[in-house]
Amino acid sequence: MTVEQPTSLRADARRNRDQILASARVLFASHGAEVPMEEIARHAGVGVGTLYRRFPDREALIREVAQEAFGTACVGGREALAEAATAWDALVRFLNYSREVKLSVQLAMHSPVAQRVLEEDPRTVGYRDELLAILDEIVRAAQAEGTLRADVGTGDIAIMFSTLLRQLAFRDSELAQRSTARSLALMLDSLRAEGATPLPGSPVTSAELLA
Repeated sequence: MTVEQPTSLRADARRNRDQILASARVLFASHGAEVPMEEIARHAGVGVGTLYRRFPDREALIREVAQEAFGTACVGGREALAEAATAWDALVRFLNYSREVKLSVQLAMHSPVAQRVLEEDPRTVGYRDELLAILDEIVRAAQAEGTLRADVGTGDIAIMFSTLLRQLAFRDSELAQRSTARSLALMLDSLRAEGATPLPGSPVTSAELLA
């Protein structure tokens, strides 16, 4: 029994951590980053003390939620580049994977605390830069193959996607998912090279966004 106990404790700790992060994602999305930590603990089915042992403060929890979301999106973006049959398919797949960063984008838009945490955390900033670099590569490849209109930049697409994520909140989760899927499809149609009408000004680049 004494030999197995540490393994059991590690498994319990991991399970508690995962439950807390899952609950934080749900409650941050529905109530914002200022939702009481006690509410997150109740939703996760753990004690407040357990929550604070895993995440000593709200900033640590926000940071972990954002890092997991951005990290997942980066993995998905790299897989899209490696596996998609065309660069256009990679773009479509990337933007669908990028829904993983939806919560982080919303937090940054609506919560001053979360915005500061995300901007000051080097790891999160690194993930953001990596995501833009992946999108840059996909954009160049899709334009080279002639499927993506030539007069858009990575910054244009990132701004469009961020705007899409600012959709009105729906109490009906099915309606929210359906509206996002339809809006994303309309966005992709506007990016196709075929039948495109000229845009005003010059493309917005990822470098301009970072600046």
